[in-house]
Amino acid sequence: MTSDYLDSVKKQLDYYKMLGEKTFAQLPDDKLFWQYNQESNSIATIVKHLWGNMLSRWTDFLTSDGEKEWRNREAEFDNDIGTRQEVLDKWNSGWDCLFSALNSLTEDDLQKVIYIRNQGYTVTEAINRQFAHYAYHIGQIVFLGKMICDDNWRSLSIPKGKSGELNAEKFSKPKHI
Repeated sequence: MTSDYLDSVKKQLDYYKMLGEKTFAQLPDDKLFWQYNQESNSIATIVKHLWGNMLSRWTDFLTSDGEKEWRNREAEFDNDIGTRQEVLDKWNSGWDCLFSALNSLTEDDLQKVIYIRNQGYTVTEAINRQFAHYAYHIGQIVFLGKMICDDNWRSLSIPKGKSGELNAEKFSKPKHI
């Protein structure tokens, strides 16, 4: 495994972070707190959960269990965030913690074993585990954004009906890395 893996993971995580941020930008402040029903989570609640998870998993990543004693996972699902700024502060705090940990890793760290809830994972496995978890929840954020915006949603990828146009443009150019 080379440092290409770490670069790739950081690039992909940046992409998912951007998807969340472009979703937030399309929503009025109050819609960050909208819930489909009492059993579902608002975007603010999902952000709060991601924040709690990121701080727990990435603080002292190589030296302490990823499920910190100070984490209160159940409270992450309390709907007690009140402003867009609070949502964004938690969002940025979690991502800052994650990227700080990733940026400190070396190629030699990738095969080390770390623990999450007393279960051992190689650093590579732990990164993959968290990447999948974050992509899952950011997909929920985007889906909620699409539901809330309805016909006013601006696509974050290839808009419906535009695949052929995009492919024609891409395939008209030489292959590149």
